[in-house]
Amino acid sequence: MRTLLTWLLVPLVLATVAGAVLLYPFGHEQRTGAQVGLHQKPVNAVVTGVQDGVCGENCTSVTVKMSDGDANGQSVTIPTLRGPGAPRYQTGDEVVLSYSGSQPQAAESYQIVDYQRGWSLALLAVLFAAAVLLLGRWKGLAALGALLLSFVVLVLFVLPAILAGENPLMVAVVGAGLIMFVVLYLSHGVSARTSTAVLGTLVSLVLIGVLGAVFSWASRLTGLDEDTINLVTVLGTDIDTRGLLLAGTIIGALGVLDDVTVTQTSAVWELRRANEKLTWGELFAAGSRIGRDHMSSVVNTLVMAYAGAALPLLLAISLAGRSMGEILTAQQIAQEIVRTLVGSIGLVAAVPVTTALAALVAVRQEVTPVAAPDPEPEPEPEPEPKTVKRAKPAVEPAAKPAAKPARTRIEGDLYGYDPDKGPWVRPSERAARRAAPARPAPPARRRSSGSP
Repeated sequence: MRTLLTWLLVPLVLATVAGAVLLYPFGHEQRTGAQVGLHQKPVNAVVTGVQDGVCGENCTSVTVKMSDGDANGQSVTIPTLRGPGAPRYQTGDEVVLSYSGSQPQAAESYQIVDYQRGWSLALLAVLFAAAVLLLGRWKGLAALGALLLSFVVLVLFVLPAILAGENPLMVAVVGAGLIMFVVLYLSHGVSARTSTAVLGTLVSLVLIGVLGAVFSWASRLTGLDEDTINLVTVLGTDIDTRGLLLAGTIIGALGVLDDVTVTQTSAVWELRRANEKLTWGELFAAGSRIGRDHMSSVVNTLVMAYAGAALPLLLAISLAGRSMGEILTAQQIAQEIVRTLVGSIGLVAAVPVTTALAALVAVRQEVTPVAAPDPEPEPEPEPEPKTVKRAKPAVEPAAKPAAKPARTRIEGDLYGYDPDKGPWVRPSERAARRAAPARPAPPARRRSSGSP
């Protein structure tokens, strides 16, 4: 099965590379700036003073000091409009001036057009990269590298080729193919699982391109909105505006397609690892159930993304007092509807297509058993408490009672003598006391016979 995937993908990779070589505008020098009639040059400056009402009732005089350009270090006072929606400048604001290139010392040559926001965007980019690296680690580093390469393809291939007059739809298809191969293989590695996701993404992109071309033609969409009209005017050459509309649709749907196809492929592979006895039909059914939940949220994401981008336009059209049918069928709204619905159809189709391909490949793959966690070591039996014979503390010999004072020796019969009972009495006197008549005993009590 891996050989079949290789035979399918290698020709597609070679065709994508060949298309990039054929469509890249080698030797074409694109006119820019004053060469195409754009004489305005950006100049950075800092607001040093603001005065209201000096130049009129609805006017504010803003004094700025330029930090680059032909009049670097000099200050000019520029009148700006004051009213609803107009920015309110304050001292210390870093702004961007538009310089016409005629008289660098004259205030009339400058106009405040924007704020400087480089440091805030750089800080946000650092926070984003830190969050990706903190969570994804090496995977996050690979994802950041893939994101950088995607911008390289857009800036160095897609934009120059379209500006050089190449077919925007063909450029978008080749550019999307380059981004798809680079992003998926760099982020997820070279494997059968990644190759399956690549095939599912490619099939969905082809479907989006075909449906977009058909319904753009059927709806008579020209792709001429305000920005496109300005681009055609500046270029001064013919450009396929409908193809430009389709190119935006394909590139816009590519990022969401990658999410769907990779998720579906990973789900099928994990189901296969969990139960290697599942058949192709069972894998497809289980993966499709997972894909339905994912599909509903992804379609809603795509719709909200397009609606958010066109929100100012929706507000402006709603103020015209037109009916809902007239609003939805207007050129600027209809092309957003076609983009949204065509992209959503591609996303919906990506679920069964990718799931079927993944089940077909996974069922023929050898299952890598999930490494069982190391068994927890059995707790060692607690050692029996050992009786520690503690050395008996040395018992100090009891203190000998203090010796009684020596008694005075008394000669004679000392029988029964106790010095604590008084003075000593001679035995003859003790015998006389014993011979004295005893005290008569009290009379005995009679026992009662029970009668009075």
